[in-house]
Amino acid sequence: MFKKILIANRGEIACRVIKTARRMGIATVAVYSDADRDALHVEMADEAVHIGPAPAAESYLVAEKIIAACKETGAEAVHPGYGFLSERASFCAALEEQGIIFIGPKPKAITAMGDKIESKKFANAAKVSTVPGYLGVIEDAVHAEKIAAEIGYPVMIKASAGGGGKGMRIAWNEAEVRDGFDRARSEAKSSFGDDRVFIEKYVVDPRHIEIQVLADAHGNVVFLGERECSIQRRNQKVAEEAPSPFLDEKTRAAMGAQSVALAKAVDYQSAGTVEFIVDRDRNFYFLEMNTRLQVEHPVTELVTGIDLVEQMIRVAAGEKLPFAQKDIKLKGWAIESRLYAEDPYRNFLPSIGRLTRYRPPAEGRNGDVIIRNDTGVFKGAEISMYYDPMIAKLCTWAPSRLQAVEAMGQALDAFVVDGIEHNVPFLSALMKHPRWREGRLSTGFIAEEYPEGFAPMAPDASEEAALAAIALSASLIDSVRREGFADRLRHPSGPLREEWIVKLGGNYVPVKLVDGLVTIPFEMEMEIGGRTETVITDWRPGDPVWRGRIASRQVTAQIRPILNGLRIDWQGLSVKARVFTPRHAELDRLMPVKLPPDTSKLLLCPMPGLVVSIAVTEGQEIKAGETLAVVEAMKMENVLRAERDLVVGKIKAAPGESLAVDAVIMEFA
Repeated sequence: MFKKILIANRGEIACRVIKTARRMGIATVAVYSDADRDALHVEMADEAVHIGPAPAAESYLVAEKIIAACKETGAEAVHPGYGFLSERASFCAALEEQGIIFIGPKPKAITAMGDKIESKKFANAAKVSTVPGYLGVIEDAVHAEKIAAEIGYPVMIKASAGGGGKGMRIAWNEAEVRDGFDRARSEAKSSFGDDRVFIEKYVVDPRHIEIQVLADAHGNVVFLGERECSIQRRNQKVAEEAPSPFLDEKTRAAMGAQSVALAKAVDYQSAGTVEFIVDRDRNFYFLEMNTRLQVEHPVTELVTGIDLVEQMIRVAAGEKLPFAQKDIKLKGWAIESRLYAEDPYRNFLPSIGRLTRYRPPAEGRNGDVIIRNDTGVFKGAEISMYYDPMIAKLCTWAPSRLQAVEAMGQALDAFVVDGIEHNVPFLSALMKHPRWREGRLSTGFIAEEYPEGFAPMAPDASEEAALAAIALSASLIDSVRREGFADRLRHPSGPLREEWIVKLGGNYVPVKLVDGLVTIPFEMEMEIGGRTETVITDWRPGDPVWRGRIASRQVTAQIRPILNGLRIDWQGLSVKARVFTPRHAELDRLMPVKLPPDTSKLLLCPMPGLVVSIAVTEGQEIKAGETLAVVEAMKMENVLRAERDLVVGKIKAAPGESLAVDAVIMEFA
């Protein structure tokens, strides 16, 4: 076994590898850029080597610097994590030339699976299902009908030179093939000057399901079940689970057998993932093989009890797999939510800055539930514009899927992150979405369910009652605490009032206290919306997380103070709450509403980032749709376009400037 390994990565995956290496008694070496000098993975490792400036192209992606760090520290092997150099065959080969072990597959497998055409050839040779299609010249509509019949309906007719949806038709029968063929050719000719089209199987309600494989250098290959990764946004996975709620044992076994066959065909060693697209009839088709550890590997570890990082290290050291396929059992259900530094209310634009508060839910087992949080940050850490915006991967395990979903909802509600915007509200809303809870998923889920993007949600009647109970209980507890101060100038406010009004956003919710005293723990009966419910909590002032029971419902919510009230975040809801006496509520209703300022004549920066370019000049007339400026953050360029015809007034920013969110880039006349 190795005595020392280097982790050629950063963030949560570097921390994840260090944890397993430490448990195995292996010393670790971290590498870091200027931006990561104070990062968690640097603190956790036994040694750390500086490898260059913040941009990854000048640090984490420079193979020579990684190799030099290995020589400097005496590291015998390198774990690449994922991303960066993890799937670069030349890096693997360069390490081998220096006598350093790559904790991953051999260059041959990386090369074969990294090329889409080559990987399809290997897949076909290994009898792995690929999307049926015909890539040759299609002579006419009759020929198209014959091909479609052989492939099986529905089919997709696509222009060879196509793009943007032009020259594309879906056909469900012969008549639609004839019509679709003619129209696709006509569109292709007019749009691209090329009327060639091809036909392939159209996958209905596609799911993205992947198989985890593990192979050693002695010819042993096993698969560790599947992961459902269909919840995606812009082809980026958002939430994953294991097993899939869609697969049956027969399909799982078939997908696993094909994945093992493919791994053997390329002489695979280490952990790898074979990705499939699966249609609504459970037909599955090979997409690609990822020759590395996947981001979502924790859910597989939770349902199998196998540490994939440990097995990767042992395989690289020449050991045999300690188990056979018959030993692999899937137990319970695991779900992973990816927490990103992005603003869900601004079309998920990146958000950078310092974490002024970071308090994840407690890890470990609590009854039937296990909580795991893979992270690379801490309170006070900075989310940089140079790297992936991931904050953490929160995972829950439970005996059943619904229990795991409920546990995830509670864990997300308890995950406190301040200082930046993040996608916890969206993930929390996802956990209570009926279609998600039923497991009716597809890769189009987010686009179908949130076609206009994710917007702040309004609470329904039962949610409003719960929010009112949280707000009033917190207000009463805080009031009693203040009235108990020994040097308080004002006298206590007298007997406890029965009638209260809780303002939630613009709604006024009457609440009547039926029975109980204001104590800690707090227990009181409240009448809200015609129903009497018992509210129990041990919340104390200053605690950002309110935990308790409202009637029979276990509730976890976050509380942040605002002027004369609270902001409550719960299950994707974010509501400003203020507690009034009935008279004060009457007066509050008379207060004028302060309207937001008019920003129609301003171009505001939608995210913290770097101004890449300004495409206009002062006094220039602009048509709707024309580019005004380009802003970049976290490897993502955002092109800002004119929403209407206008004239540029004053330009307030210049290329190369770093701007905060809502900073003024330019004014319009």
